[in-house]
Amino acid sequence: MIRRIIFYENHFINFYDKQNGKVKEKIKYVLELIKQVERVPKKFLTHLAGTNGFYEVRIEYQSNIYRIFCCFDKGNLVILFNGFQKKTQKTPKKEIEKGLRLMKKYFTQKDKNHE
Repeated sequence: MIRRIIFYENHFINFYDKQNGKVKEKIKYVLELIKQVERVPKKFLTHLAGTNGFYEVRIEYQSNIYRIFCCFDKGNLVILFNGFQKKTQKTPKKEIEKGLRLMKKYFTQKDKNHE
């Protein structure tokens, strides 16, 4: 295994639990790929322009598009934040802001724990 994935708080789990079985399988497939493949194709994982270390996991199933925001910590640790189903071409600003807020909170808590 190249990377380890953890879920920050329960935003991702709440999103995941609402999906049907086929979507869950696709999400698991993409997360396994991220864990095991050294160079993950952009089709599945891409950096969000204008952000510092903020990424989106991309999942497509049939004609539905799903996104899960994440970041890396210590190189091989992937922290998953919020997930959602994309309904339009543009990623909703409030979802991006929520993900960025969670990332900031994650690193703030981490820094406090190491003081």
